[in-house]
Amino acid sequence: TNTFDIHNLLGISWVDSSWIPILNSGSVLDYFSERSNPFYDRTCNNEVVKMQRLTLEHLNQMVGIEYILLHAQEPILFIIRKQQRQSPSQVIPLADYYIIAGVIYQAPDLGSVINSRVLTAVHGIQSAFDEAMSYCRYHPSKGYWWHFKDHEEQDKVRPKAKRKEEPSSIFQRQRVDALLLDLRQKFPPKFVQLKPGEKPVPVDQTKKEAEPVPETVKSEEKETTKNVQQTVSAKGPPEKRMRLHYIILSIKINSC
Repeated sequence: TNTFDIHNLLGISWVDSSWIPILNSGSVLDYFSERSNPFYDRTCNNEVVKMQRLTLEHLNQMVGIEYILLHAQEPILFIIRKQQRQSPSQVIPLADYYIIAGVIYQAPDLGSVINSRVLTAVHGIQSAFDEAMSYCRYHPSKGYWWHFKDHEEQDKVRPKAKRKEEPSSIFQRQRVDALLLDLRQKFPPKFVQLKPGEKPVPVDQTKKEAEPVPETVKSEEKETTKNVQQTVSAKGPPEKRMRLHYIILSIKINSC
């Protein structure tokens, strides 16, 4: 005889194809009591009644484990119950077995059903978390982000746009500008090109052209020249006239 654990019985089935054509309400208990059936307990009262060649009505007068036909839907479905009889009117159900097309299965109890459903749900949730964690990425400079496989496929399909590489960074440009300004202050240029295409001009000349001469100074110089000319035209010795001419010429040269 083979002994099976209750958890193993929930995952197995048994069938004898030679009984399938003759299965009915009267022969289904005999079919269930086959010695090769792992669901049948040979220490039950049915075995005692069978050995003594008594009818199944005598089971009500006995105490112990027995099997009864609970429901029949010939020829496809039969339900057999295993129960503990304590008196002719008091029984405790232990397990139910259903026979579909000659194949015997043990019906799971409520605790096993709930346990199976909970384990299935927990397994699905755990698998979802594991898969989600496989797409999680981390880098100290970027932090956390998601990297999915479909994004990789989309990136492969899409043509990659060429990134414009900058010749220098902002830090490099600012640093170079500061160095150039420092060099310009230490070594000022001697020539300046005012307009593109023109010849460079000395810086000193541009400064002189940029400084306007006040009009008051020019008017005073004109008045002085007029006064000098009047004095020259006036009577005087020729030596003084020559000196006055030199003074006028020097004033004109300075004004230019």
